[in-house]
Amino acid sequence: MQISLRMKKMLLFVTLLFTVYSVSGQKIYIKTFGDKNNKPIIFIHGGPSGNAVQFEATTAKKLGERGFYVIVYDRRGEGRSVDENAKINYQEAFDDLNNLYKKYGLKKANLIGFSFGGLVTTLYAEKYPEKINSIILVSALFNQQESYDHILSSVRKIYTEKGETEKLKKVAEVENLDKNSAKYRGECFALASENGYFKVVNPDKEAVKIYNDYETGDLYKSNIRNKNAPGLFYKNEPKNNINVKPVLEHLRKKGMGIYALYGKQDGIFSPSQMIGIKNLVGDKNFKFLNNCSHYLYADQQMTFLDSIEGWLR
Repeated sequence: MQISLRMKKMLLFVTLLFTVYSVSGQKIYIKTFGDKNNKPIIFIHGGPSGNAVQFEATTAKKLGERGFYVIVYDRRGEGRSVDENAKINYQEAFDDLNNLYKKYGLKKANLIGFSFGGLVTTLYAEKYPEKINSIILVSALFNQQESYDHILSSVRKIYTEKGETEKLKKVAEVENLDKNSAKYRGECFALASENGYFKVVNPDKEAVKIYNDYETGDLYKSNIRNKNAPGLFYKNEPKNNINVKPVLEHLRKKGMGIYALYGKQDGIFSPSQMIGIKNLVGDKNFKFLNNCSHYLYADQQMTFLDSIEGWLR
């Protein structure tokens, strides 16, 4: 009985070590979890210069075990999908997603848009609504300038209270940068990181274990980042500082399922932004998680999994 059950489980939750598929001669890193006959979920990672390593290592298999077919991949020119000729723009991301749909024979899928991946997901859903069952925004950017303004105003308050004059000068320097530049984006997020905006101060013991297992595991070593990706994105993509709330509102009015999960300790979003996104998707489609920051699928993994399963069932 034990052997039979084990074999059944192996067959049901087949995990491919990894696959690459060719798009115009370029190899894209991709990995799948779960039964291909189940509802498909595609994870769209953050960036530019991000990857799906952390989600793959911590959460993708567990989501597959909830009865979904989970696909994770690294966008062209980012992470493990190395391509020196990648443009790192939205249309390139859309083309690769379309090829992913084709490769796996998907007519429709649910997309999880994480951080910057929320912008990719929203714009893709706008252009190809016929390919979307639902979109799930996870710590997702939606109004970039509002987030940058919040970061700068909140860190200025911190430095003012501490009397840190030199750091206040740094904030002023960042505020004077071109707001449509990679440097402006990078400096804003650097200030956020310096002040712990992406991490929980006192994580739950379950989250501590998840992060420890990840950081001591084999996949952590493949956390590849292309430091040139942000510069290429801002060079090749005119939509580099945008507000997609009107797009989300349009998609919702057209009947598309839109869900949102955010952490209460995620410092890159203001309280007014959270109220706005909650009002947009509706109370039942919004979760605002305690003791949780940007990487909420690890900070509050069980609630993350329960929410996805509850919504998509």
